[in-house]
Amino acid sequence: MRKLLIINLFLLVFITGFSQHSLKVLVEAESFANKGGWVIDQQSMDVMGSPYLMAHGMGVPVANASSSVQFPKPGKYRVFVRTRNWAARWNTTDAPGKFKIALDGKELAVVFGTKSEAWDWQDGGVAVVKNSKCTLTLKDLTGFNGRCDAILFSADLKYAPSSEVSKIDELRAELNPEIHKINNAGAYDFVVVGGGMAGTCAAISAARLGVKVALIQDRPLLGGNNSSEVRVQLGGWIRVEPYPAIGNLVNEIGPTIAGNAQPKGNYEDDKKLNAVRNEKNITLFLNHHANKVIMENGRIKTVQATDIVTGEKREFTAPLFADCTGDATIGALAGAKYMLGRESTKEYGESRAPEKSDSMTMGSSVQWFALQAKKDAPFPDIKWGLAWDETKQLVGLRGDWDWETGMGFDQIIEIERIRDYGLMVVFSNWSYLKNHSQFKADYVNKQLEWVAYVAGKRESKRLVGDYILRESDLTEAKVYPDGTASTSWTIDLHYPDEKNSELFPGAPFISTAIHTKIYPYPIPFRCLYSVNVPNLMMAGRNISVTHSALGSVRVMRTTGMMGEVLGMAASICKKENVDPRGLYQNYFPELIQLMKVGVGDASLPNKQNYNEGRILYKQK
Repeated sequence: MRKLLIINLFLLVFITGFSQHSLKVLVEAESFANKGGWVIDQQSMDVMGSPYLMAHGMGVPVANASSSVQFPKPGKYRVFVRTRNWAARWNTTDAPGKFKIALDGKELAVVFGTKSEAWDWQDGGVAVVKNSKCTLTLKDLTGFNGRCDAILFSADLKYAPSSEVSKIDELRAELNPEIHKINNAGAYDFVVVGGGMAGTCAAISAARLGVKVALIQDRPLLGGNNSSEVRVQLGGWIRVEPYPAIGNLVNEIGPTIAGNAQPKGNYEDDKKLNAVRNEKNITLFLNHHANKVIMENGRIKTVQATDIVTGEKREFTAPLFADCTGDATIGALAGAKYMLGRESTKEYGESRAPEKSDSMTMGSSVQWFALQAKKDAPFPDIKWGLAWDETKQLVGLRGDWDWETGMGFDQIIEIERIRDYGLMVVFSNWSYLKNHSQFKADYVNKQLEWVAYVAGKRESKRLVGDYILRESDLTEAKVYPDGTASTSWTIDLHYPDEKNSELFPGAPFISTAIHTKIYPYPIPFRCLYSVNVPNLMMAGRNISVTHSALGSVRVMRTTGMMGEVLGMAASICKKENVDPRGLYQNYFPELIQLMKVGVGDASLPNKQNYNEGRILYKQK
């Protein structure tokens, strides 16, 4: 089986049985050898069961994806494709994500992506396979996010696969027993899950202090929301008292150019990747989604991650772990206590809190921008979009942070729906501007250049630490002895825009921000480790804070500085053989000394003097 995988460049083609009624071949689309213009989307794999390929062409069909498939023998096979009509929830007029499949250049008659609103197997009819080894091709027809999870061939022409995720998992296990084998990725001092600014800084910080680190990231790039996949600029101050050396690492690896939804190069993905790859103590695992935790005596023993391209599983062992996923993925799997939504006013005496607690979170942004083209740049007059008119149109060439969807929905379970609605409103608005608006003459040469397909999340689960940071700590500057990296952003909470809510009842996509100014505030170390999983730390938007306090600490210079602190703490935990709580109780002075020195290059000028926020005073 290993040999077959290598020959097919990790295309997951699995064969079982030898009778005419049991022969099946399963092709996982994300493992195509040549993906063409299709991209891998793993954001909802824990819900729908797998990563998948998506044709994100912004209205222009993407290049074909292809790979070779080994059949047990030529003959007739019924074809099923696991796909969905992603826009059917909002409009059944047509399907945006149409695509076709070809075997050795011969297209099947069926157009896929047109049926079920949910993920399901679409029957492609019977194909005649003339050669044992064939070339399988995905042909995008629209450029509007057609999606393909898997293609199943069955020699039993009456066979029909189940649409249940558990049954599909069983089918995968049946056709590929090796997929459930766990490969040992090695033992480490510190395993960091999540490669955003928080996790990247945590890994580098620890590595520079002599800690052997595994950094696990479920995308092909580092930086998270600050990568070119999402394109959110860094925010907040660095080099802030009481430990101005914290932030030197953020300054070292962060981009030097300001702005959201800007050209790809502005986010300097290579700078982050090279910084990690240049650290001899870090082993980097890109495209690995951590989705299982093994506990022993109340502690995390190992974390398992799945390679989203090949399906291979790897196991990571360490005495200490950091959850920098943003979604508290590892903490939740480990049984760590967490919070979700807004606390009531009475719980923490917060003025920004609602009277009753609820599950409302801030949403996710799908940003976009357009450019002036050298010639006419037509855009399809889509029939599957939302109903649009002059009152609803948003005139402009860029969708910034405020193109925010999903408030009131579960940002983990329903992330595909949230992201898809973001795509729907971008495409609906742009199609109207180009084809129907009173301003359409102004848009003749305007080209939709980029639309995010990875949602830029702000909030989901927050892990509970030994202390929960709250609004009054920030507004009244209640500084605790275990203060670490300082948060300097306002308490910046987002709400649905009133006008947009009136135009789109129950489904707004424009947000507004309400700011409360604060003084720079050192985040207590007790907010950076779990209250009930002793060997788990966290950095990023999933630390121990209330919903209101999250409004300040969630910006990425601040989360990166949290990561710097985590790396320092990991070095002390290793040296003294203690858990983070033991560090707080017995070795915090050692952490203070490290925070005074920092781990970044202090000789570099401050390149991070943009988007610093509205704090009450500036550092000299």
